[in-house]
Amino acid sequence: MIVSRIEARPDEDTVAAGPLVGRLLDGLPPEAVLTDPDVTASYAHDMASFCPAGAPAVVVLPRTVEQVQHVMRTATALRVPVVPQGARTGLSGAANATDGCIVLSLTRMDAILEINPVDRVAVVEPGVVNAALSRAAGEHGLSYPPDPSSWETCTIGGNIGTASGGLCCVKYGVTAEYVLGLDVVLADGRLMSTGRRTAKGVAGYDLTRLFVGSEGSLGIVVRAILALRPRPPRQLVLAAEFASGAAACDAVCRIMAGGHVPSLLELMDRTTVRAVNDMARMGLPESTEALLLAAFDTTDPAADLAALGALCEAAGATGVVPAEDAAESELLLQARRLSLVALEAVKGTTMIDDVCVPRSRLGELLDGVERIAEKYRLTIGVVAHAGDGNTHPTVCFDARDPEESRRARDSFDEIMALGLELGGTITGEHGVGVLKKEWLAREIGPVGMEMQRAVKQAFDPLNLLNPGKLF
Repeated sequence: MIVSRIEARPDEDTVAAGPLVGRLLDGLPPEAVLTDPDVTASYAHDMASFCPAGAPAVVVLPRTVEQVQHVMRTATALRVPVVPQGARTGLSGAANATDGCIVLSLTRMDAILEINPVDRVAVVEPGVVNAALSRAAGEHGLSYPPDPSSWETCTIGGNIGTASGGLCCVKYGVTAEYVLGLDVVLADGRLMSTGRRTAKGVAGYDLTRLFVGSEGSLGIVVRAILALRPRPPRQLVLAAEFASGAAACDAVCRIMAGGHVPSLLELMDRTTVRAVNDMARMGLPESTEALLLAAFDTTDPAADLAALGALCEAAGATGVVPAEDAAESELLLQARRLSLVALEAVKGTTMIDDVCVPRSRLGELLDGVERIAEKYRLTIGVVAHAGDGNTHPTVCFDARDPEESRRARDSFDEIMALGLELGGTITGEHGVGVLKKEWLAREIGPVGMEMQRAVKQAFDPLNLLNPGKLF
């Protein structure tokens, strides 16, 4: 039998009286402890601003492992919940504060401790920005492939917490495949090391993978050993226009069945293309129903793009335009990276789904999303990592309109249900957080939930770490 989880609720009188802040200051410098309500409120939520969030009692910004340990020992002594945060670029409310919590922001732990070209590893602190690591690795002729759309601002710790992906997943895989080892501060303040820095290693349970995607609910990552790869040649991008989403998805199936390994295979529907043009004046073709972006970073990318372009034409592409150089390629990639920001500008708020389906069912998902948009009278743009079936149907709505907000939530749930019906998952890379708690149980079932809770109980018996997330 699983022991019932203890709900961590700070004693309001205790916190109000000041012992929490005082004890934190025993091991933290004053500038690392923020109590001004106007300041702490700015740490209340991630990019999913419509998800519920509480008011933190205090925000702490440690710089060392020992300071993180002190925070967790204090939290355990006073039974105060702790919400770990990175750059708060998440999209599921996983970093949202709870009332009376300690927000533990790791952004000041931002050192790249080592880059080893022989072992092909990087050792980094959690606050390192993804793009900063990529550039530092590049100076050694190496690359760190995972590249979420927010790579210029998101942190490695956040990427690990949500097991994030990115545009290059179709060839290079996701964050979980690059995390070799971790140093983790547990709920009671103990420091644990997992994994290795060797190319191989199967000693014991794979606790490293357990922490990847745990959304800060099992421990605080304070150091990571990451695998690096040789830096590939500069990629070239191709844009293919299609008269329907089904035709674009047919092209994706032909490309993958043909054994091609593009470094990128992304899809933007008509709504997304127009939103990007409206916001950034990119000059993308608005006559298209679906725009497919493909890239190769091989020694002869032009030849590979030509072969891929022929498959697109066979699937019914109305136009196939390869980029002539790196500058044109980067422009197309920038358009793709702007997609979610552009869709948010349509109505002011977006609810971003993260449904991943088998590639062979991608067309069915797109058709289903279109029907759902019509049913709920909403604008829903779809951008997708088409090469791995990971779609981001993005519901645009006015959060000030209660009735429209209700329709947005209903459409969001219906899209997740559709994804499960097609043999998919409710989240490919954004995580569960607050937004998808109800759906996790539907996907993994009662036995799966029992085991998930058992793991949580083993690592965090007082339920202090990010309570209320995942389940």
